[in-house]
Amino acid sequence: MKKVVGIRFKKTCKIYYFDPLETELVPGDHVIVETARGMEFGTVSIGTREIPEEQLKNPLKPIIRKATPEDEETVNQNMVREREAFNICQRRIERHGLEMNLVDVEFTFDVNKIIFYFTADGRIDFRELVKDLASVFRTRIELRQIGVRDEARMVGGIGSCGRPLCCASWLGDFEPVSIRMAKNQNLSLNPTKISGSCGRLMCCLKYEDYLYAKEKGKGSRPKKEYAEAPQVGTMVATSMGKGKVTTVNKAKHTATVQLSRDNVVTLEWDELIDASQAMDDD
Repeated sequence: MKKVVGIRFKKTCKIYYFDPLETELVPGDHVIVETARGMEFGTVSIGTREIPEEQLKNPLKPIIRKATPEDEETVNQNMVREREAFNICQRRIERHGLEMNLVDVEFTFDVNKIIFYFTADGRIDFRELVKDLASVFRTRIELRQIGVRDEARMVGGIGSCGRPLCCASWLGDFEPVSIRMAKNQNLSLNPTKISGSCGRLMCCLKYEDYLYAKEKGKGSRPKKEYAEAPQVGTMVATSMGKGKVTTVNKAKHTATVQLSRDNVVTLEWDELIDASQAMDDD
């Protein structure tokens, strides 16, 4: 077993493991660590714990120290400098006539590197821009092209649910989302209704998909009672008479049944009986 501590460098980024050595750390503590990009300021997301060594993909780097008030002041100064660097880079992009959209700027803690994140429709030749920026900031410059999902995470916003975007508020890693998930949940396949602010399928389609996939993967339906979801359009018998299934809610195990033109009810699956089976019993 190996003692580790989980560190995040941004609110919604991936959690990375480091060796705490003898440092006592709890979630919320700020620390200074060394990464492949240089010295970084991070926040403890997972307190000290032990995990099997086979779960570690790479050798652990040690925590250098707990962050001091001076370290936090450095981070605040870097945030001010990031905004200034954003404006400078934006002007340089316009001067060079590049078809790219600057999204964010990030300084490493020791300002050993400045990373400029941008989006573009295709490949961009930004070599002259890098030289220009290096002459201004006198440090290593990296321009990194990102996708629309990462752009939404960095910019943030409000989703169609009225809440802050998951990717910008709490979601750690993006997971694959497919149109099949929307079909499993009987959602409208209208792109405007199942797409997020980034224009891609909404991440939340993944959250309940396992419930619908689980129901779909069950065996054949029992002869009489609906232990699993009835099909939309099926004729069923209820305690109030026979009707047609119009919608199915797999998360709540309920179905809406139209008994007559003006009589629609919502019932649990186990309250429904296949109409053909009901006739056989009669």
